[in-house]
Amino acid sequence: MKSIKVPLYKNTKRLVIRPLEETDYENWAQAHSCLRPPQNEWDETNWKDSELTKKKFKELLKIQKLQRTKDIFYSFGIFRKDDGILLGTVNLMDISRGPFQNAYLGYRIFNNYWGNGYAQEACKAAMQIAFKDLKLHRVEAGIAPTNKKSIKTAKAIGLRKEGLSRKRLLVHKKWVDLVLYAATKEDF
Repeated sequence: MKSIKVPLYKNTKRLVIRPLEETDYENWAQAHSCLRPPQNEWDETNWKDSELTKKKFKELLKIQKLQRTKDIFYSFGIFRKDDGILLGTVNLMDISRGPFQNAYLGYRIFNNYWGNGYAQEACKAAMQIAFKDLKLHRVEAGIAPTNKKSIKTAKAIGLRKEGLSRKRLLVHKKWVDLVLYAATKEDF
């Protein structure tokens, strides 16, 4: 088990990218309970009150800390600098070390904040964390071929299309194809 000891946060022009902390509970609960109705097949709806308890939040923090300690998954809240509002999450997940040095990039902006460029800004910061702080060599993103907004984000942050991976991911009890996008440290 490899524990990474680096400051896992980034400030951008408009955002702060960092792990969630206990003091974020109210912000987190508010963010997950005030969403607009789902806008597409990848969007989420409001969480149930039973999922938004302080106890559930503390369990989430404990899991995220353990995943960071094991160097397998890094989850970051995306906070707006000017008012501290939680806008979404960006993750570096399924980290493989050894000769691979790879992670998968995942991101979500809550639908109340779509169309402001937050995903691109947050993902660029996550790529810096991946290559500079975590010393990874490669970052990949698997995106449904019909998810045009995520494809636009992947291209905007410098990921290149590598091809179609058939039946790659189980979503809603159905295996779906993903288009793979990737970048290496040399690209940055």
